[in-house]
Amino acid sequence: GVCLLASACATSSSSRLQSFERVLAAQDSATVALTQWCETRAISDPARIVAQPGGGAPVAADARTLRLLEVNSRTELAYRNVALDCGSTTLSRAHNWFVPERLTPAMNETLNTTREPFGRVVAPLGFTRERLPSERGAGQGCPADTVLSHSAVLKLSDGTPISRVIECYTPATIADSDQAP
Repeated sequence: GVCLLASACATSSSSRLQSFERVLAAQDSATVALTQWCETRAISDPARIVAQPGGGAPVAADARTLRLLEVNSRTELAYRNVALDCGSTTLSRAHNWFVPERLTPAMNETLNTTREPFGRVVAPLGFTRERLPSERGAGQGCPADTVLSHSAVLKLSDGTPISRVIECYTPATIADSDQAP
């Protein structure tokens, strides 16, 4: 749809952002939330999320990330920078520092050799998501046009952290869609 009044566009975009935040809040896996959002908004059929390599140099884990993941050295971590796409639409750009020794060898192999999203690969571990402060707009490590920045630690059922993510949701995530309900 085309907005005839700028205020109407802003309101509908803000409303879509609130809806998207509710979908994210209901899931421990951003991959599951993005898949649901992609399907509901008819962004692509099938609604399947693919992790495209993000490019750029790896971002070293900061001291806070080391603390959150309960490791002593950056050498204990692996890093993944991806764009999470639904069809040809990039919904999120994500930084992910994780502890390979806390995953299975098969999971590490899949993460190293495929475009499967981290959340889908490690889903068998039954992880939970500990949300860190999020903000509307571009948070630390996110591109300037980010509409929503999330940070979280993914943990095993015993509380052991496996991953720290910074997720930067793109304007396309909440773009108007003629097919959307």
